[in-house]
Amino acid sequence: MTEEIIIAGFGGQGVLSLGQTLCYAGVIENKEVSWMPSYGPEMRGGTANCITIISDQKISSPIVTKFDTVIALNQPSLDKFENSVKQNGLLIYEASTIINSPKRTDINVLPVDAANEATKLKNNRVMNMIILGAFLQKKPILKIETILEGLKKVLPDRYHHLLPLNEQALKKGMELAEKVNVVVDI
Repeated sequence: MTEEIIIAGFGGQGVLSLGQTLCYAGVIENKEVSWMPSYGPEMRGGTANCITIISDQKISSPIVTKFDTVIALNQPSLDKFENSVKQNGLLIYEASTIINSPKRTDINVLPVDAANEATKLKNNRVMNMIILGAFLQKKPILKIETILEGLKKVLPDRYHHLLPLNEQALKKGMELAEKVNVVVDI
């Protein structure tokens, strides 16, 4: 199993921490991992993306141009990376921020209303964990327990009291994705 993912959005949406969490969890599960961030000089509001690879085998290169999964958290990211999804791959997008839906018909598309669900959980910063939960529902490449262990490494200690909320967000994302009829191969 090798899963090549790009996660993209605005800075401050948890794009990079989502990728880091996947990688830490992958290491805990004895997988090979690669995390390559790319972001502008802005602290928040600029564009950010990261290429994350989780594999049972050695990873030959962190540079990838076609992805098994694209996670787009805003319209510019969807516009930029929709064509980077491999045929029959998975495109997950944050539904409330996307005006122009994906056009491709040769990929699996999963809209997730993560921003509104995060608001219902009273913490907008868990939007990325809702998206991650949706991803793991469709592609269970890592266990929730190890995702939470990985998140402990990504979050500073002062935020560890939010781990139960993040677990709730992951489960909410899984629940949302379960309702959407998208079947993907891993």
